[in-house]
Amino acid sequence: MNRETQRLAWARQALSHPDLQLERASVDAGFRSYWRTLDITPSRIVMDSPPDKEDVRPWLAMREVLQAAGVRVPQVLAEDVDAGFLVLEDLGVTTYLHDIDEANADAMFDAAIDQLLKLQATQPPADLHRFDEAMIARELRLLDEWFCGAHLGMTLDCDDMETLDAAYRHLIDAALAQPQVLMHRDFMPRNLMQADGGPAVLDFQDAAIGPIAYDAISLFKDAFLSWPQDRVDAWLRHYHARASAAGLPVPPLERFLRDADLIGVQRHIKIIGVFSRLHYRDSKPKYLADVPRFFAYLDEVLPKYPQLADLHAFIEGKVKPAMAARSEADTSA
Repeated sequence: MNRETQRLAWARQALSHPDLQLERASVDAGFRSYWRTLDITPSRIVMDSPPDKEDVRPWLAMREVLQAAGVRVPQVLAEDVDAGFLVLEDLGVTTYLHDIDEANADAMFDAAIDQLLKLQATQPPADLHRFDEAMIARELRLLDEWFCGAHLGMTLDCDDMETLDAAYRHLIDAALAQPQVLMHRDFMPRNLMQADGGPAVLDFQDAAIGPIAYDAISLFKDAFLSWPQDRVDAWLRHYHARASAAGLPVPPLERFLRDADLIGVQRHIKIIGVFSRLHYRDSKPKYLADVPRFFAYLDEVLPKYPQLADLHAFIEGKVKPAMAARSEADTSA
């Protein structure tokens, strides 16, 4: 039985609806897919998480942790863990990414902070992995392998590697020096949906223990939506005030803003590499179109920090010319 047939048969049995039909609701950058039921009210969402590619157990385990802490997460109505199928409540067709605009952003982000503060105050499971030196370094090296190498065809020489090693060391040390809390690792508008008691938080299966500024900068410097720097600064200050009032271990404001800058650089570098890997390894080319957004984020931050001057020079002097050459070659092809 192929996966499509298996999914439909399971959903019909789980929902006691022998004529049930499904339509694609969404697909994410991983291997999970989401399907909306037709012909039943209220509609439901079937999550398909192939066990050999993306085990659903981490998602279910973290969902229980977050729900117990008061975080608004999707409700699970039926499950078959071994097969990788879940029935979830249907939260609609639009995420924060679709709904947010200049007029409503302050209110929507304030509601998102409600959920983020609950998440960060949650006691992490004892066995939860840490966003440690090895993990941070692996993420940073995605830039070298997948963007500079696979996408741009660059061969990095010894000087380049020394530049990257020194910059990455600084970013790793800064991340490890931050107060450590439960972190979502992808807390951005595409992973939030307006809901009763919401917004509902999605895609939390990769949560870890890590730096407190990570999720806040992920929210305001999004992978798919950019805001003016003055609004980002205001939102970071607002988050800091609320986190401090809630008793979370945020450092003094100026240090927090520096921490947010530096962990933001780490995240931007990682996502440039991830989006390239999605294209070349996973045949998902659409993400590469958002890579310039992250270089714009880096342009805003790198000049502020002398310790990252060599990284800035490497990007300006080598990476961007290679990007321009690649773009010209693509246009000519």
